[in-house]
Amino acid sequence: MKDWIKVFESPQQIRAEIVKGVLEENEIPAVVLNKKETVYQVFGLYEVHVNRADALRATTLINNEISF
Repeated sequence: MKDWIKVFESPQQIRAEIVKGVLEENEIPAVVLNKKETVYQVFGLYEVHVNRADALRATTLINNEISF
Protein backbone atom coordinates (compact mmCIF):
# COMPACT_ATOMS: atom_id res chain seq x y z
CA MET A 1 0.00 0.00 0.00
CA LYS A 2 2.97 2.30 -0.41
CA ASP A 3 1.41 3.90 -3.50
CA TRP A 4 -1.91 4.58 -1.77
CA ILE A 5 -2.84 7.93 -0.26
CA LYS A 6 -5.55 9.09 2.15
CA VAL A 7 -8.24 11.20 0.48
CA PHE A 8 -10.93 11.21 3.17
CA GLU A 9 -11.33 10.59 6.90
CA SER A 10 -14.30 10.50 9.24
CA PRO A 11 -15.14 9.28 12.74
CA GLN A 12 -18.21 7.59 11.21
CA GLN A 13 -17.73 4.35 9.29
CA ILE A 14 -20.86 4.85 7.19
CA ARG A 15 -19.49 8.10 5.71
CA ALA A 16 -16.22 6.42 4.78
CA GLU A 17 -18.16 3.57 3.15
CA ILE A 18 -20.30 6.04 1.18
CA VAL A 19 -17.19 7.79 -0.12
CA LYS A 20 -15.66 4.44 -1.05
CA GLY A 21 -18.85 3.49 -2.92
CA VAL A 22 -18.94 6.73 -4.89
CA LEU A 23 -15.29 6.35 -5.84
CA GLU A 24 -15.79 2.75 -6.97
CA GLU A 25 -18.85 3.76 -9.04
CA ASN A 26 -16.49 6.12 -10.85
CA GLU A 27 -13.95 3.33 -11.43
CA ILE A 28 -11.51 4.48 -8.74
CA PRO A 29 -10.39 1.56 -6.54
CA ALA A 30 -10.62 2.52 -2.86
CA VAL A 31 -10.20 0.91 0.56
CA VAL A 32 -11.44 1.91 4.00
CA LEU A 33 -8.94 1.59 6.84
CA ASN A 34 -10.18 1.39 10.41
CA LYS A 35 -7.81 3.55 12.48
CA LYS A 36 -10.02 3.42 15.59
CA GLU A 37 -8.52 2.14 18.83
CA THR A 38 -9.69 -1.39 19.50
CA VAL A 39 -11.12 -1.36 23.02
CA TYR A 40 -13.79 1.34 23.22
CA GLN A 41 -13.87 2.61 19.62
CA VAL A 42 -13.83 6.21 20.88
CA PHE A 43 -10.59 7.57 19.46
CA GLY A 44 -9.47 7.40 15.85
CA LEU A 45 -10.94 7.68 12.39
CA TYR A 46 -11.95 5.69 9.35
CA GLU A 47 -9.76 6.58 6.38
CA VAL A 48 -10.41 6.14 2.66
CA HIS A 49 -7.30 5.51 0.58
CA VAL A 50 -6.84 5.44 -3.20
CA ASN A 51 -3.90 4.86 -5.50
CA ARG A 52 -1.68 7.94 -5.73
CA ALA A 53 -2.41 8.20 -9.47
CA ASP A 54 -6.16 8.55 -8.75
CA ALA A 55 -5.83 10.99 -5.82
CA LEU A 56 -6.63 14.21 -7.71
CA ARG A 57 -9.68 12.76 -9.44
CA ALA A 58 -10.87 11.17 -6.18
CA THR A 59 -10.48 14.40 -4.22
CA THR A 60 -12.40 16.31 -6.89
CA LEU A 61 -15.25 13.78 -6.76
CA ILE A 62 -15.38 13.87 -2.96
CA ASN A 63 -15.47 17.65 -2.85
CA ASN A 64 -17.99 18.12 -5.66
CA GLU A 65 -20.28 15.09 -5.55
CA ILE A 66 -20.66 14.14 -1.88
CA SER A 67 -22.33 16.22 0.82
CA PHE A 68 -23.14 15.12 4.33
